[in-house]
Amino acid sequence: MNFFYDVGKLFLRVSFSIMLLPHGWSKVNRLFADEIKFSDPIGIGELPSLILVTFAELIVPILIILGFKTRWFSIFPIITMIVVAFIHKWDQGFFEIEKALLFLSGFIAISLIGPGKYSIDQR
Repeated sequence: MNFFYDVGKLFLRVSFSIMLLPHGWSKVNRLFADEIKFSDPIGIGELPSLILVTFAELIVPILIILGFKTRWFSIFPIITMIVVAFIHKWDQGFFEIEKALLFLSGFIAISLIGPGKYSIDQR
């Protein structure tokens, strides 16, 4: 039973993180563009918003895949998806916020259950 529990945690961490990586990679291209155009839903500026989202969608998923400080790093995609769903896209309807809500649910679950046996945190 314990084996399947830990494999389930590994699968959850890896699958949600891998699905988030392409979103982060697309932000990298924007960072190196001549003119940065990115939304600023919480009023900190376009560049800081882009840097934080890139970190939350590209760097953090890699760390979560490895199981490094998983619960702590899960906070970044959770906050990002809250902003996307409830501030940035809220007025666009459910089908526009659905993906953010799915990511939000997955990373909340990861944060609550922890990394499992197959992680750097457990070594």
